[in-house]
Amino acid sequence: MAVSNITNIGTLPKLTPALDKLDTSNDNSVNFGDMLKDALNKVNDLQLQSQQSENDFAAGKTDNINQVMVATEKADLALQFTVAIRNKILDGYQEIMRMQI
Repeated sequence: MAVSNITNIGTLPKLTPALDKLDTSNDNSVNFGDMLKDALNKVNDLQLQSQQSENDFAAGKTDNINQVMVATEKADLALQFTVAIRNKILDGYQEIMRMQI
């Protein structure tokens, strides 16, 4: 039984032109650690704003329950998203550690 070569299966898109367009010489680049710190600080700010709005509502300084609920939900969603990203990063790390070299 003879096995013939597989030909004309199509071409894959070339990724290098897209990568060549990336400008890595820009001095305004931000490293991953700074970006992560910034994102965590924003989540913390949302948590603090939520807590402040809840305290203001409990003290009678505001009577807008909608604003309190929106702030609470924003903080909750941001925290859930942060935990989900952390879990994905840990899963990736554990997968890399299981790889055999």
